[in-house]
Amino acid sequence: MPEGRRDRVLLVEDDAGDALLVCDQLAEAAPEFEVIAVQTLSAAEEALTSATACVLFDLGLPDAEGLHGLRTMITMAPGAAVVVLTGLIDQAKGPQAVALGAEDYLVKGHVDGEDVARSVRYAIARRRGEEAQRRLSEAEFLRSENTRLERGLLPRPLITMGQLRWATRYQPGGGRALLGGDFFDGIELPDGTVRIVVGDVCGHGPDEAALGVALRVAWRALVLGGVGPDAILPALERVLATERLDEQIFVTLCDLTLHHNLTEAQVRLAGHPAPLHLAGASPQDLSVLQRGPPLGVIGDGAWPSNRVDLGSGWTLLLFTDGIIEGRTGRGSERLGADGLMAMLARLMPKASKLGLVADQLVREVEAANGEALRDDVALFLLSNAPHWSE
Repeated sequence: MPEGRRDRVLLVEDDAGDALLVCDQLAEAAPEFEVIAVQTLSAAEEALTSATACVLFDLGLPDAEGLHGLRTMITMAPGAAVVVLTGLIDQAKGPQAVALGAEDYLVKGHVDGEDVARSVRYAIARRRGEEAQRRLSEAEFLRSENTRLERGLLPRPLITMGQLRWATRYQPGGGRALLGGDFFDGIELPDGTVRIVVGDVCGHGPDEAALGVALRVAWRALVLGGVGPDAILPALERVLATERLDEQIFVTLCDLTLHHNLTEAQVRLAGHPAPLHLAGASPQDLSVLQRGPPLGVIGDGAWPSNRVDLGSGWTLLLFTDGIIEGRTGRGSERLGADGLMAMLARLMPKASKLGLVADQLVREVEAANGEALRDDVALFLLSNAPHWSE
């Protein structure tokens, strides 16, 4: 309640004598309340405002008789506490009123000012406690839904090949708790081929996150269903056209096929940054790879397959552009893929686990940027270099 604003008690009582008595009782015992008195249910509806904290409701009104009138009152004032006023004859209706949703009931002529004030204060406190609990439950539900989205966006890749080590990371941009639309996945097929995807739905929020989940699940289903690499991106574009709520939304994506010999890969880029490739101490520039358009931009795009010779002892980093959009601490210069490659090459010799490299990479990029990265970051590190531990 804003400072200086009093809680309002709406008294709905058609008997002028009873109304005057209750008003006087509250004025003496509970001066913190502003009391408004009306005589009918229709007048009560007009008098309700956001400041109405409690309704004192008589069960015998000219236009609303008994519990039916109470149901109507509770519906009209969902945010207010309701205390029922009964006569001595119909006091048995009091417990029934509480069962219907009233906080309390009072028998007219058998309560003093302190009783009325106590009942109103209790009813308001109980109603606000219920509202706080409702909001807490809603927050818990939203947290649970976000966790489900996170599980959908951030699956554990299905890669068990002993010669490969991998690590993934996801970080929402701007310090948000809510996930965006970046996604990744990885699958090892029975013939030893390994498929990797990293994608980025433009925008942030639950709709984009849900779309990212739909695309990742579709990609996994297509790969496990035996759909060839050339047909994956056209199929995902059809999924995007069906699932997106806004025709302006597009998706960038990197789809990688690692051959079973672990020395050669095919890379398909849909408007997405190329992976970073380190083989021993000699990085390979993959930025020259041919690209196709982002998914959802032109409808019938073509995505060329780029053959990449990996060599031996290699490490690949697939990423979304959130990690290269940060600044380097030198004015407005972006980090870019070259800056990220330099960081990666410097960090790798100092770590024994790819997960530590991924963590340190994000920390150093944020440190260089001087604040949390504004865009979401998804990373997929994959390596067959023999020195990595589990």
